[in-house]
Amino acid sequence: MRGLGRALLAGLSLAAHGALALTVTRGPYLQTATPSSVIVCWRTDVPVDGRVFAGTNPASLTLVFANPSLATEHAVAVTGLAPRTRYFYAIGTASGALVPGPPSSFVTPPPTGAAAPLRIWAVGDFGTADANARAVRDAYLAYAGARPADMWLMLGDNAYVAGTDAEYQAAVFGTYPALLAAMPVWPAFGNHDGGSANGNTGTGVYFDLFRLPKAAEAGGVASGTEAYYAFDAGNVHFVCLDAYDVSRLPGSPMLTWLAADLAATAQRWIVAYWHHPPYTKGTHDSDTETELVEMRQFVNPILEAAGVDLVLGGHSHVYERSYLLDGHYGHSTTFAPSMKKDGGTGDPATTGPYRKPAARTPHAGTVYVVAGSGGQLGTGALNHPAMLRGFAERGSLVIDVNGARLDARFVRVDGVVRDSFAIVKSGLGFHPVAPCRAFDTRVGAAAFAAGETRRFVAPGVCGIPAGAGSVSANVTVTNTSAGGTVNLYPGDLATAPNALTIAFRAGQTRANNVLVGLAADGTGTFEVASGSTGFLDLVIDANGWFE
Repeated sequence: MRGLGRALLAGLSLAAHGALALTVTRGPYLQTATPSSVIVCWRTDVPVDGRVFAGTNPASLTLVFANPSLATEHAVAVTGLAPRTRYFYAIGTASGALVPGPPSSFVTPPPTGAAAPLRIWAVGDFGTADANARAVRDAYLAYAGARPADMWLMLGDNAYVAGTDAEYQAAVFGTYPALLAAMPVWPAFGNHDGGSANGNTGTGVYFDLFRLPKAAEAGGVASGTEAYYAFDAGNVHFVCLDAYDVSRLPGSPMLTWLAADLAATAQRWIVAYWHHPPYTKGTHDSDTETELVEMRQFVNPILEAAGVDLVLGGHSHVYERSYLLDGHYGHSTTFAPSMKKDGGTGDPATTGPYRKPAARTPHAGTVYVVAGSGGQLGTGALNHPAMLRGFAERGSLVIDVNGARLDARFVRVDGVVRDSFAIVKSGLGFHPVAPCRAFDTRVGAAAFAAGETRRFVAPGVCGIPAGAGSVSANVTVTNTSAGGTVNLYPGDLATAPNALTIAFRAGQTRANNVLVGLAADGTGTFEVASGSTGFLDLVIDANGWFE
């Protein structure tokens, strides 16, 4: 939980240099993050002005952003930031910052279009405000370790029973304060959220709490409503839809906007999410319920024609995951094997990742996931023919996008990875090079000692240019004096997911192929962390790079 423990918890007091003490009763929490900005929100018990003090050094928060209006609900835009950079911040008033406690921090998203590592946490139906939701949260935190997610996708039913302010306080702000202070949240509107809000009018508790990009502030096409919206992060385009209140019929504003937004994006990956899933045989049935039927019948064709890669939903209080699909828009009895673009598992450990063309291609296949067991849990037949997996188990989904590859893992409440799948966009702007030795500790460099971390730059070596998105290479570990592991990371070890782990015994030589995404700063680095208990030599032979 590194970086999360510094979060500012609700209930801390503000002391404004002798002014009347006041209490922060909610937040801070982060909204509408872009590579250069974020909105910081919080609530106080009495009306005051709002300020955010920020900086890249926790001891020197020299950037000040203010909203002079007196209010209890605060939303301050923090602007002029650098992409993929950690900023520390504290909330306060014109009289001073929050006291006591060290500042919170967040990392800005990578530049739009950059093939930078991106981690996403997605969880639905978690708004139970109980030990079950907390256990799912803690299992995710244990799995993520030193590599927390860059963003949180809420898949709806975020606060039971009716999405009231008090229920949100308990289920969201009281259960996840550290997470909300450290990463932006992008919510979807569920039927229980709709108990105290209206998607057609954009009014009610849900819309009071969240600041969502209806004017394309974070990328995409302006939707004009917070009920559905789009945003970009790295080389991923996200679309969030309202499957509950607004019309789902052809020609409706949402579907018209959706088609225009998908046609406009140049991103290599597209992830869509909403609450009511198009395929499920869990606690809900996608053959009989209107919202689910219409999303499958009218929305899925738009998504698949645009080459959308992944669709996430909740509502059904189970975990289900499809094959790589295309063209199934009817009743489950109409599903045909020909609708599987790939009948394999998509699991790298079994039949291998699903593969799609390099360029975004219409009807190349989409994976559909139901992740509605973040707090609630039920069961059902779990036998929809489009779905490869079905578990009546609590958990959440962790998604890593790294250059030409997307990996997703369902992390069960006990920490077990219950399902894994990957999508690889083969030949994604690939530029081969003659096999070239990019790194060799046996020549002009010392061997790796136990636990040593060492960084080296990839661009400029083996014809790899600045701005390359990722590098394809063969990694060899040799001359090992004792057993252990060696881990290879892209970019900054503190913020990037592990790209490769090689385990070995004393005296062994081990090799493996790897695709390593580079950092987003225009140069990029590899970073090697040795877990050996002795010493070892490392050799990296590059064979190409991806745009």
